[in-house]
Amino acid sequence: MRVPLFALLLASSTATAQVAPGVAPAARAAHQSSLTLIPVAPPAVRNERQEADPADSLYRAARNALNKGQYKTAADLFRQVRARYPKSGYVPDTYYYEAFALYRTGSNADLRQATELLETQQTKYPKAATSGDARALMSRIDAQLAQKGDAQAAERMSMTAGEAATPAPSAPVASPPMGPTAPPAMAPMAPSATGSRGRTPRPPVSPRAPRAPRGDECSDEEDDVQMAALNGLMQMDAAKATPILEKVLARRDAGSECLRRKAVFLIAQQESASAEKILLSVARNDPDPEVRSQAVFWLSQVNSPTAVAALDSILHSSKDPELQEKALFALSQQDSPKAVQALRSYAMQESAPEEMREKAVFWLGQKGDTSSIGFLRTLYGRTTNADLKEKILFAVAQSDNKTGQAWLLDVAQNPKETIEARKQALFWASQNGASVASLSKLYGQLQEPELKEQLIFVLGQSNDPAAVTKLLEIARNDPDKEMRKRAIFWLGQSNDPRAASALESILTGSK
Repeated sequence: MRVPLFALLLASSTATAQVAPGVAPAARAAHQSSLTLIPVAPPAVRNERQEADPADSLYRAARNALNKGQYKTAADLFRQVRARYPKSGYVPDTYYYEAFALYRTGSNADLRQATELLETQQTKYPKAATSGDARALMSRIDAQLAQKGDAQAAERMSMTAGEAATPAPSAPVASPPMGPTAPPAMAPMAPSATGSRGRTPRPPVSPRAPRAPRGDECSDEEDDVQMAALNGLMQMDAAKATPILEKVLARRDAGSECLRRKAVFLIAQQESASAEKILLSVARNDPDPEVRSQAVFWLSQVNSPTAVAALDSILHSSKDPELQEKALFALSQQDSPKAVQALRSYAMQESAPEEMREKAVFWLGQKGDTSSIGFLRTLYGRTTNADLKEKILFAVAQSDNKTGQAWLLDVAQNPKETIEARKQALFWASQNGASVASLSKLYGQLQEPELKEQLIFVLGQSNDPAAVTKLLEIARNDPDKEMRKRAIFWLGQSNDPRAASALESILTGSK
């Protein structure tokens, strides 16, 4: 399988694209991983013709050296393939791989030699399997040379980057056939998702930092070449590159979606007011859902009133649930009172989709401050939606906040709450760090058997020796036989030696 050259686009030993300093660590880490060079792997299987090629062993040795990062050795071995076996079927691709090895060393002389090799391949072997990759590599080499003051390379790079802003000519539209046509087939409707009760709530998955499109989805070699040049231009002179990227993002011709996605990625790396403005425009106006989605994600790293207002607008006006989810995440990452207020207003909105309200609740819980916990408590008291109440209990439990812990215990004791809500509150209070002492005290205050069973279960999950002490007390002294049986069961799961001894005495009737 061919390695997409866009995987090489932003990776280099001397000039890696810089993620904006304000980007959150998680997003930065995700993007650093997307900038990592994918090693060139040797073919997994060689056909009989390749095995019969006299240069096979030498070529494989060269590829192995390349994979191990032994670039000087690899370049020399690829050169030997051409010198010793000029009629080998491997010769056309040796130009590319030798050039790649020299590119990785990074010296001016090696970069220029790599350029000559790629030009030779293009002239002598234009149909080589690596010819498309070679064009993108040439663009990347031009970017490096331009950064080192090579005027000709800078000129070539600028010209290639400018081509990205030119819409591709549209294909001629075929005339419709004469005669009657069949009505369009109806697309099957997707089944509606249905929730299920009784499951432990799960936090929403944080939207991952978008990566430059890769693989079969966006593998256009021409795009790769142009974006490599744009990236190089961005590193040299963002003022020149940004207007070109704006023109790329303004394209609406068929097939430009992948190019626009890559352009959003590059724009997002610039920490500037113009980058924010461009991202806002893309998030609102681009017709491609993935392009809009990537723009919204990157707005999460922009802490400004304009960005907050735009994200709030997208959250309320968009009909795309995925885009709404990213807007919620983006607002949760903003260090702004207005962003928090936007999340709160949405969580309170009865007409909003339930799933989106639950996600807003989760992100508010992640704030962990007393004010956010107070808001969630208020929301809990106002809503009659059982699922939303459950998500609020879960969200509060995720915060490391003693106020939230005390509130969960209050809910567990409140006879006005449903049994299910009280059981959830008990469980999440224990997960939030409620002490065994407070839970043990609560056992004597509960009247409902279901809640006592839940509390025994919670104690059985604790590693605190005090939990075993309470279970032993229940197993020996509780007047309710069912409660004693429950306590005995969980004692049987304990590694505490006191549990084994107690079980033996219970079985033998001894004290």
